[in-house]
Amino acid sequence: MFDKVLIANRGEIALRIHRACREMGINTVAVHSTADADAMHVRLADESVCIGPPPASESYLNIPAIIAAAEITGPDAIHPGYGFLAENANFAQIVEDHGFVFIGPEPRHLRMMGDKIAAKEAMQSLGIPVTPGSDCPIDDGEQALRMAREVGYPVALKAISGGGGKGFRVVDGSDELAEAMALARAEARSAFGDDALYLEKYLDRPRHIEVQVLADEHGAVVHLGERDCSMQRRHQKLLEEAPAPALNRDQRARLCATVAEAVRNLGYHGLGTVEFLFQNGEFYFIEMNPRLQVEHPVTEMITGIDLVREQIRVAAGAPLGYGQDDIRFHGHAIECRINAEHPETLTPSPGRITSYHAPGGLGVRVDSALYSGYRIPPDYDSLIAKVIVHGASRNECLMRLKRALEEYVIEGVETTIPLHQRLIAEPDFVNGAYDVLWLERFLDSRS
Repeated sequence: MFDKVLIANRGEIALRIHRACREMGINTVAVHSTADADAMHVRLADESVCIGPPPASESYLNIPAIIAAAEITGPDAIHPGYGFLAENANFAQIVEDHGFVFIGPEPRHLRMMGDKIAAKEAMQSLGIPVTPGSDCPIDDGEQALRMAREVGYPVALKAISGGGGKGFRVVDGSDELAEAMALARAEARSAFGDDALYLEKYLDRPRHIEVQVLADEHGAVVHLGERDCSMQRRHQKLLEEAPAPALNRDQRARLCATVAEAVRNLGYHGLGTVEFLFQNGEFYFIEMNPRLQVEHPVTEMITGIDLVREQIRVAAGAPLGYGQDDIRFHGHAIECRINAEHPETLTPSPGRITSYHAPGGLGVRVDSALYSGYRIPPDYDSLIAKVIVHGASRNECLMRLKRALEEYVIEGVETTIPLHQRLIAEPDFVNGAYDVLWLERFLDSRS
């Protein structure tokens, strides 16, 4: 097992990784920008290194600075968390070339999953259902028109190197296609440095369902069930739950078994999440995220398995030590992502926390690096906390979540806690009758 791990991230996920390491007897190294000098994971880590000024491009995305910090402190491995460099195959290769272990999948799998068309082709060859659409980049308008006619409008244009809704456009008819392609290309070029697009059939009211997998380098693969991540705004998730209320037992079993077998045949090892759109009883592959997910706690709550611990063990070469039949699923879990944003306009609200009190009690977990007096910097994503609750049933879980949100006190900045309180009281959510566009419709109706 590793003696020391460098955590190449910040915020709640850096603290989450630190906690897992400490419970395993592993020392930690925190890297941080000047804006995060007082961050909680920096305070708690055994060592810390400043790697640059506040802009992420000069600190958390600065590969030479991170490698230099590793050379100075001498960790066995580097954990990238999520976001930033977590899916950067070049970074993973550089980490390995410098003699450190990258806590994540092999660079070849990062490259494959970073190319949406390559990922789609690979998964289709392994028996995973995919959305009808192009199997190569769309080079020009005529090609796009032909493909759109084949799959039928509406269609979606997506960035090959993309994610998070960047380089994404929905096209309802041929007269909109050229302009939508130009806008999607420009956005993809700005966000990813790559303006290549592909085209798919657009599903109008799907659910977003994802399957968590874990694989070691000895050939063992297990799935840890599925999550419903359909509560989204502009393709950004706000709330996740497990198990997915839209699936029945047979659908769940079929999907999870198919994914686990595909991942085994892929030769993948580490944590991974295979994501789908689900509509009219059918699943359509979106992408595979070869990393730890923001929403991993809901899976931990229903399985009792520490995913970060397992991720570290697998990266160290340890076998899983259990099979699919050993995994038991218990109850229901829901996670609310709390952002430092105005609950109505959703505009960012950085600033100093003047008062802080986290909820507690049976079945309540808060993943956050906040503390009273902490200043939320304006330079990064606005996610500041995650409230995760577990109950024996979905109804018990909802009642516990309602209570937990009422108890949560974050003063000094605006947060999305009031928004979550409204959402979980809506009849559609209580009944589990929502899709990926439900939140957009809900917010539009209130404006």
